Amino acid sequence: MTIKEVEQITGLTRSNLRFYEKEKLINPERNVNNGYREYSEEDIKTIKKVAYLRTLGISIEDIRRVSSKEADLYDVVKAQRQSLDKQLSDLENARIMCERMLSSDKKIDYENLDIEQYVTDEKDYWSKNDNVFKLDTVSFFYMWGGNITWGILTILSLLVAVFSVGHLPAEIPVQWSGDTVRSFVNKQFVFTFPVACAIIRFVLHPFIWRCLKVNSIESESVTDYITNYLCFIALSVELFIILYVKEIVKHVTVILFIDTFVFIGLLLMAVYRIAGKRRS
Repeated sequence: MTIKEVEQITGLTRSNLRFYEKEKLINPERNVNNGYREYSEEDIKTIKKVAYLRTLGISIEDIRRVSSKEADLYDVVKAQRQSLDKQLSDLENARIMCERMLSSDKKIDYENLDIEQYVTDEKDYWSKNDNVFKLDTVSFFYMWGGNITWGILTILSLLVAVFSVGHLPAEIPVQWSGDTVRSFVNKQFVFTFPVACAIIRFVLHPFIWRCLKVNSIESESVTDYITNYLCFIALSVELFIILYVKEIVKHVTVILFIDTFVFIGLLLMAVYRIAGKRRS
C-alpha cells in the first residue's frame, strides 16, 4: 500500500506516519523500482497500535520500549493510569479552589486577592503543587531552547560571516597552541559556523534526544537547551576568530568568559522568574 492509501485507511496524516517511521516504530519496505514506501498489513496494525497508545498519553519512548520488548505493556499502561490519576487529582483540587474563590460574595480582583482566605498552610500548599513550579522551571528552557532562539543564533552567525568575509585576510587561524597559531584555513571557513548551527539542530539534536531517552517535556526541553547552547558556542568561536584577526582579542578565554557570563545570566533569569511565581 502507498502512503496515501494508509492515510485513507487509518485516518492519520502523512506527517504522523513519517514521524513514526523516523522514530523506528515502523519500517515500511521500499519499492526497488521507484523508491516509494510500500506499507504492509502488519505496518497498518502497528500504526494503529502506536496511534492508540499515543491517545492515552503514553510517550513515544515508552511505546518504543514496549515494541522492542524492553518493557511490558501492562506496566506501562498501569504507570500511565497512575500518572493520569495524579493529574486528575491536581485538576480537581484546582477546580475546588476556583469554586471557593468564585463563591465569595465579593467580586475578586488581583489587587485585593488574599491567599490566606483560601490557603491555611502556604508551605504545605506549595509543596503539594510542586509540579506547577516544575513547569515554571521548564518555561526557562523553552525561552532558550525554542526554534526562534535557534533561528536568531543561526542568522546572526550567517550575517557575521557575510559581512566579515570581505574584510578578512586570505587565510584565518583555526587552531592555537597557547598564544601561537598552529594552523590556518581559507577565510571562507567562516561560513561553516552557520552550517554547523544547522547540523547541530537537525542532526545532533535527534542524537542527543535519543541519548537522553526522552520521555517527558522537561527532557525534551533540556535537549533543545543543549543544542541551542552549542549553536551559541559556535557563534562565539566565529566571533573570536574575527576579533583575533583584527587584533581586538588575543585569548579565547575572553570569549569563554562571555559565554559563561551569558549562561549564568540566563540561569539567574530563570531563578528570578521561578521565585517571582512562588511569591505571587
